[in-house]
Amino acid sequence: MTNSGTIVPYFCIFVDEFNLNVMARTKEFNEDQALDKAIEIFWHKGYNGTSAQDLVTHLGLSRSSLYDTFGDKQQLFTKSLQRYQQQAQDAVKELLEKSENVKETLLTIFKQAVLESLEDRITKGCFMVNSSVELAMHDEEIAKIVKDNSQTMEEVFTNAVKKGQEAGDISKQLDAKVLARFIFNNYSGIRVLARAGERNKQVYDDIVKAVFSVL
Repeated sequence: MTNSGTIVPYFCIFVDEFNLNVMARTKEFNEDQALDKAIEIFWHKGYNGTSAQDLVTHLGLSRSSLYDTFGDKQQLFTKSLQRYQQQAQDAVKELLEKSENVKETLLTIFKQAVLESLEDRITKGCFMVNSSVELAMHDEEIAKIVKDNSQTMEEVFTNAVKKGQEAGDISKQLDAKVLARFIFNNYSGIRVLARAGERNKQVYDDIVKAVFSVL
């Protein structure tokens, strides 16, 4: 791990439950499925809390197959975070691009985040958020992934807000990029609260109400 000396923002969105089918302990396995399993264990236990044996057990692979394919633990974590990043970006981008009412779609996204936060009994939070807090200050490669993710999602939200403003669904009082950053940071904040174990629905509802009063 190298020291970047900086803190960067982050973003995440709900990703569907992962395929947990057991894979054979041979080189004949699906790498994407293996990465999905790695995402799950790293997401739950964090980078530092996940041992090599945890990975071998959870992925259902031999240690030699695991490291021959993905390299060491740090390389596997990086690839897992990149896969999660792409899944998250694709999901929210498609949702907003297809939306006929961006404001309503954004509200749905926030409500889903609140629901997940209240139902998250193991306080898993968000993989991107967790990775930022745990590693971004000390690992330049992870910091770059998190920063790139932030910039991409800011652009996605900016385009969505512009679309909503043009349709008359979102106020034009503030610049689209300003609103996009506001949305981005409040959504991320909900995920941080979930990781901290917040269970008070009113807290989340107040945040959502304030965000959409601005829009």
